[in-house]
Amino acid sequence: MKYDLAVTIDKASGFCFGVVYAIDMAEDILDEDEYLYCLGDIVHNDEEVKRLTAKGLRIIDHEQLRELKNEKVLIRAHGEAPSTYQLALENELILIDASCPVVLKLQNRIKNSHDEDEQILIFGKHGHAEVIGLQGQTDGKAIVFQDLAELDEVALPPKFTLYSQTTKSTDKFYHIKEELISRGYDVKANDTICRQVSNRYGDLEKFVVNFDKILFVSGKKSSNGKVLYDVCKKYNTNAYFISNIEEIDLNWFSAKDKVGICGATSTPMWLMEQVKAKLESY
Repeated sequence: MKYDLAVTIDKASGFCFGVVYAIDMAEDILDEDEYLYCLGDIVHNDEEVKRLTAKGLRIIDHEQLRELKNEKVLIRAHGEAPSTYQLALENELILIDASCPVVLKLQNRIKNSHDEDEQILIFGKHGHAEVIGLQGQTDGKAIVFQDLAELDEVALPPKFTLYSQTTKSTDKFYHIKEELISRGYDVKANDTICRQVSNRYGDLEKFVVNFDKILFVSGKKSSNGKVLYDVCKKYNTNAYFISNIEEIDLNWFSAKDKVGICGATSTPMWLMEQVKAKLESY
């Protein structure tokens, strides 16, 4: 079957400024040095991580960090807990801090804007690098939850402060706030969701309705990718999630489909362009 697909990339998709900042910093150092350590995947996109590791980026975890001495280590956009900075001092590490300014501002609010006995709740993904860093600002005392049902098993105080991981859904955050208030809690809610992320909901809604099919390109580990893909699927049921060109299935398409390509704040533009070229090759 011969295809004649009209393919358009969403110009508003691709890296947010926090990811651009971290990757630019890494590449600047790799232009001068043979290698650079990075604490965790620099971005939740396997294809971009492969590109940078080929240039000399060495991804390590916290256990490996403890073994390093007198080395340069990049802190990615997600930020880190205070314990990481303390370890760097002890091991004489040079930290290249590429923490996103939005995340740093949130960390400072959580750390410095509360009484010592005030309970803090964080709406976020368990085990996510940003959330670990946020919880670290409270010495691990904050309660992290992904879904309201988790709080049914927790004895909450009558009054607490609610924060959110920066890449969570704004609608879901406010739904959680209202539900907790309706249960009789005194909730001080701080909307700490990054507007570079939340503004994309409306942009995507307008983009996806113009096409027969949508390919949403994202790493499978990206929390932001999952949220934005749900937006795509809500407004265009013919939306498909892929991480690379190998996952494209021709059975999704008809001969003359208009196809839109979009992605997460952790999706590089070069990868979306690669997907476009692959579709056009058919």
